Amino acid sequence: MATEQAPDPQAADPHEATGADDVGPTARRIIVGAQLKRLREQADVTRSAAGYHIRGSESKISRMESGKVGFKLRDIEDLLTLYGEHDEGRRDHLLGIAKRSNEAGWWQRSGEAVPEWFSEYVGLESAAVRIQTYELLFVPGLLQTEDYARAIVTRGHPESADAVTEERVRVRVARQRLLARPDAPHLWAVLDESVLHRPIGGHDVLARQLDHLIEMSRRSNVTLQVVPNALSGYGGEATFTLLRFAEPDVPDITYIEGLTGALYLDRRHEVEEYARVMDELTIDAYSPEETRSLLGKLRAT
Repeated sequence: MATEQAPDPQAADPHEATGADDVGPTARRIIVGAQLKRLREQADVTRSAAGYHIRGSESKISRMESGKVGFKLRDIEDLLTLYGEHDEGRRDHLLGIAKRSNEAGWWQRSGEAVPEWFSEYVGLESAAVRIQTYELLFVPGLLQTEDYARAIVTRGHPESADAVTEERVRVRVARQRLLARPDAPHLWAVLDESVLHRPIGGHDVLARQLDHLIEMSRRSNVTLQVVPNALSGYGGEATFTLLRFAEPDVPDITYIEGLTGALYLDRRHEVEEYARVMDELTIDAYSPEETRSLLGKLRAT
């Protein structure tokens, strides 16, 4: 699991931002859940006893502490009292975060442009401390230029983009702002070399996309690698993303996207298998420095 420290609830609240800078409800649920678990353990209260106290169950407490469910403020108040947390300032602070965790994320206000099955991923992505992704066909969404994204969303016909399509592009570009947050996650992207030669949107769009990849690869929180054509197809058989979170009780998640839905895998043996594949891909791939050099050579041709 991740070694990063969970956010300090007493520090300046990073969740007061709005729009795409807002980490969203998933991150807030994880923060509140982590603090509830810490207080419960300090008070030496079992999950079963805590569940009984709020007319719930042990599994409900487990889901609350892992940030998998929304919160009733009354439950939070009752648990804080049970755990001996009577400081009004700390109670109000945690209750404030819990209240905002029940609000819709900025991306959820985009209507049909963001389907429900993908909305869950955007929330998890915004809460992750590390994002590892393997792409066979396209540049990962977090690294796409606006023109490249529009070409994909319109299937190569950007002139036909309607309001929903443009909103989908806007959301994709807005998601990328998480990489510039003070608490930005580390993005580790592995691309099949064929991605760099596929003229999505035409050669001019691809050229600007290559420039953007070179620029992003220089960021300290971005690692970019390319699997050479000679080794293509021997590692991963499909595109996937691994998400890791700061809170140890929140499991790593493997995300696999399809045309009309997605899989969210969190069973340890499944996630570990994808993590093994990702490790093999990073070994097969060019190093980050070699990848940047390759991008420069392709851009110069």
